[in-house]
Amino acid sequence: MEPDSDCAKLVCIARPDRMLLKTVTRTQGTTQALKDGTVKPRGFTFDFRDVPVLIQAFRRMVRGLEFDVSEMAITTYLCARAHGKRFTALPIFLVRAFHHGAILYNTNAGIRVPKDLEGRKVGVNRGYTVTTGLWARSVLQQEHGVDLSRITWVLSGDEHVAEYQPPANVVSIESGKTIGQMLGAGELAAAIGVDVEHADVKPLFPDALEAGLAALRERGHYPINHLIVVKDDLLEAHPDLAADVFGAFAKSKRRYLERLKTNSIDVPSAADRVHRLVLDITGDPLPYGIESNRVVLQELIDHALTQGIITARVAPEALFPRSTHGLAA
Repeated sequence: MEPDSDCAKLVCIARPDRMLLKTVTRTQGTTQALKDGTVKPRGFTFDFRDVPVLIQAFRRMVRGLEFDVSEMAITTYLCARAHGKRFTALPIFLVRAFHHGAILYNTNAGIRVPKDLEGRKVGVNRGYTVTTGLWARSVLQQEHGVDLSRITWVLSGDEHVAEYQPPANVVSIESGKTIGQMLGAGELAAAIGVDVEHADVKPLFPDALEAGLAALRERGHYPINHLIVVKDDLLEAHPDLAADVFGAFAKSKRRYLERLKTNSIDVPSAADRVHRLVLDITGDPLPYGIESNRVVLQELIDHALTQGIITARVAPEALFPRSTHGLAA
């Protein structure tokens, strides 16, 4: 596979001694020092590209390998890896969230407890392999005993990994309809990952954040949403690159963590506020590395297998380059 032509030209012409890596990642607390240049990586330079709708970058990476380094939803990565896409993740877990609050239901649908969703239709924003969908379904199954195979999952879009074939109980939305409209009208009993303002639509779990924090305290449940992937051609050509990229992101994260611990973020975002709550429980709201995330990585793999997103079990170490296996931050 040929290297990205734009990047290759820049490497050869602009800085022959220093790689310039076409990179997409959102600007947030953990990446701010990288994006503003406060933290400078060793041996290469990030050429940050702006993709206003971040999920489009995931799709472009999966389908066209458009970037050298890219943020990506972790379930998209699992699915892409299973279909032989030529990039590999680094254990840099940029985005984490609790997903109890992602499930809305129609109050007229006769749903008294989550198991009442069995035999009903539940909408899913975008594709079945969307990470929020996986984690929200895991809450239904693991905490409330819901048989996911007895629900018809209605999708509003397609999958980033075009080769993926979902289970038989996953269907596409009817033409001309939206998940929000169908939920409000009662055509769907519930939906995951949508914003709906309707008098009959409420959160399935009213105190969702506390439910998430309780799951963290009780069983270490702290879902990973996004990580970083790097093109395999680059990793193969530059054996130290994976560790160097990890080191750069780790240094940027440490600056954010210090600001979080000292309450020196001027205008905290919703994510910052959740990170602060998690900090009080775990001591680090965004641990990087395999070992400190083994429980949640194994949980993710198990649910991806159960839900039909992957068809074969994989060890957490197999998801990442060997050079990163002992790294932590």
